[in-house]
Amino acid sequence: MNKEKIIQLLHDELFLLNKSLDVLNYSLENCKKIGIQPKYNMLELSEFESLSSRFARSSDILTQKVLKTLFIYMQEEAKFFMDRCNLSEKIGLVNTADDLYNIRKLRNDISHEFCIIDITEIFEPLLQYSNLLLDIVDNTKIYIEENI
Repeated sequence: MNKEKIIQLLHDELFLLNKSLDVLNYSLENCKKIGIQPKYNMLELSEFESLSSRFARSSDILTQKVLKTLFIYMQEEAKFFMDRCNLSEKIGLVNTADDLYNIRKLRNDISHEFCIIDITEIFEPLLQYSNLLLDIVDNTKIYIEENI
């Protein structure tokens, strides 16, 4: 694939990511208003369910599409997820590779929620990592604007 096609693909993926972030931000603001509580009503649980789904989708678009394509453009070898984490740290998209790793771990917990005894246990990390995900996306956009 030539550079122009890679750039177009990256542009298309960023468009998808931005659309995904619009609804993630909406859910995040609603859940911040609800806050962390010992007990939730059905409407509050529904809001957190929406946030978890939108978090998982947005993190997938970032890690499985945008970063993958960015590293292809950079001609960096990043076949495995940890490679993308380490490269993201190296170029300053994240403070530590663990940031992306923890986002991915939470995404996996959400996707396999049948393994979680009490779904409300992920609400606090969900709020925390949603903010971190937004910061990483901002860093990624800035990096792409400045380098591509």
